[in-house]
Parts: sequence; structure tokens; C-alpha cells
Amino acid sequence: MAQPGRNPLHDREAQMQRSDPRFARGRDTGNPRRPRRRGWAWALLALSLATLAVGMVLPHGMLLASGLVTAGVATYLLSAPHAPDRSGLHL
Repeated sequence: MAQPGRNPLHDREAQMQRSDPRFARGRDTGNPRRPRRRGWAWALLALSLATLAVGMVLPHGMLLASGLVTAGVATYLLSAPHAPDRSGLHL
């Protein structure tokens, strides 16, 4: 439930402005642009899952560890910047 005195739509708009300013500018000017794509982050996630699978097939600890670390990095990059500590992150 929304708190009194707060506009949830304004908060959502500010979040969109922080996460993809090019898309927000295009929407404001009437020249819509596609939202930013994060294809390279998906590719990193696929690579990390492949590394994890190879590390499990060949019992190799470094492959497992590197797969887990890169999966965490890719998941962090794919998550929406809604937390206060991620407000300045530009992808």
C-alpha cells in the first residue's frame, strides 16, 4: 500500500530515468526508443552456466568456483537497479 504523500508513479518514473535515461528521454520527447538490451549480460550468464556444467562433469574446483562467481556477476547485472546502493550504476 502506498504511503500518504508519496506518488508511486513518480517513484517509478525516477527509477526508469536512472536505469535507462535514453529510453526515458525518448518517451518524453515523443521519439520512442527501445529499452536498453542486456544481451552481453545474458551471454555472460550462459557462459557461466556452461562453466559450471563442465566443472561438475570434470570434477574441477576452479571451474566450479569461477562458474559460480561469474553467475553471480551476471545475475547482479541483470537485476533491476531498485536498491539505493545501485542508483548510480550505468550499464
